[in-house]
Amino acid sequence: MDHDERTRLLDRAAGALVGLAAGDALGAPWEFSRPDDDEPVAPIGGGPFALAPGEWTDDTAQAVAIALEAADGPPDPLAVGARFLAWFAADPPDVGTSTRAVLAAADGDAARLTAAAARFLAANPRRGAGNGALMRTAPVALAHLGDDVRLVERATTMAALTHADPLAADGCVLWCIGIDRAVREERLDGVREAVGLIDAERRSLWDEALDEAERRPSSDFRHGNGFVVTALQAAWSVLHDAEVGDAGGRADGPAAAALESAVRIGGDTDTVAAITGQLAGARWGASSLPRQWVEPLHGWPGLTHTDLVELATRAATAALARY
Repeated sequence: MDHDERTRLLDRAAGALVGLAAGDALGAPWEFSRPDDDEPVAPIGGGPFALAPGEWTDDTAQAVAIALEAADGPPDPLAVGARFLAWFAADPPDVGTSTRAVLAAADGDAARLTAAAARFLAANPRRGAGNGALMRTAPVALAHLGDDVRLVERATTMAALTHADPLAADGCVLWCIGIDRAVREERLDGVREAVGLIDAERRSLWDEALDEAERRPSSDFRHGNGFVVTALQAAWSVLHDAEVGDAGGRADGPAAAALESAVRIGGDTDTVAAITGQLAGARWGASSLPRQWVEPLHGWPGLTHTDLVELATRAATAALARY
């Protein structure tokens, strides 16, 4: 790989984490609602949690917890869990319902998280497949670029820290493989390839979900997109449109078009946009994202967009050295 190719690849790696944060901050002002049709989408802050402009929410905070461990090599799940608990102990304003329940039940002990997640699922069988693991999964992909076996195993393990339903893990596997292919090969269809890497009994469900996302307008995935399947469909719908050339009227490229479209879907806006941003940034690079969206980014634990670039670059560089 020559210098220019490596520079572009690392820009895409940085895009996975910066795109996540940008989508998160873009969507946060309209969480649980949606922008009016004539209302500009921008990281203006406010919303139900009274955030500062450009401030990220739990989506990026948990991704940062993983990225801090992934910066120099494969992240250890217990160490990541400890960072989740440290963040939770700081009383963040926004924590997903199931994640909050699991983190609280662990009582400060990262070794208890996976069992707490399993108990939550057993007691709440219809609430264990939320989008809270999928929203943070980009740094897992960056830490294992080029190693599908390890990536599938670790995406599943990281999801299980808070989400025990297999569908939550499936979503992370699909998105991690998608990010890997986007970063290394500049393509989105790795998500489709990844269906073959999950349990055979659920492959048809995911194939049909992706087909539906490509066929239907993204607005059809507004209701219930706190569910991992619907959230992934919402993100895939706008990414598919951006990839095939429907930029939604934006002049600044497909990544920006996908992120704005994700926010305009409504519902769990910050998380749907964060999920979208991971893969959009991985496909088109951090440099493709509007500067006015990226430069204000900041959040727990006192980081900015430049820190996200550094963490992503370090994780990808360490992974590529092994690959």
